[in-house]
Amino acid sequence: QVQVVESGGGLVQPGGSLRLSCVAPGSIFSLSAMGWYRQAPGKQRELVASLTRGNTNYTDSVKGRFTISRDNAKNTVYLQMNALKPEDTAVYYCNLWSRVVGFDYWGQGTQVTVAS
Repeated sequence: QVQVVESGGGLVQPGGSLRLSCVAPGSIFSLSAMGWYRQAPGKQRELVASLTRGNTNYTDSVKGRFTISRDNAKNTVYLQMNALKPEDTAVYYCNLWSRVVGFDYWGQGTQVTVAS
């Protein structure tokens, strides 16, 4: 069973920063496209940032504040979140997938709460 494990969530004041991490087995990490999603209470899950074949994409609400990156040596994908706002409060999920190989793995989610 493939385990994708997120960490780094927590409580932060508005304007603060957090860095989320997501570790996956090396056997899939090197083959994966990857993304970070979030789901706030009562809302649908939304794609926040993605990294595919070296190209990054962000939802408009986080552009200029969030950065997705990967460290292949550590089998880890990161989401650096700066200038956090209360509306960023959500459970954040890591997703690794490959349409070529045929897999789609999700982490368990990590809570991010932005409040004063």
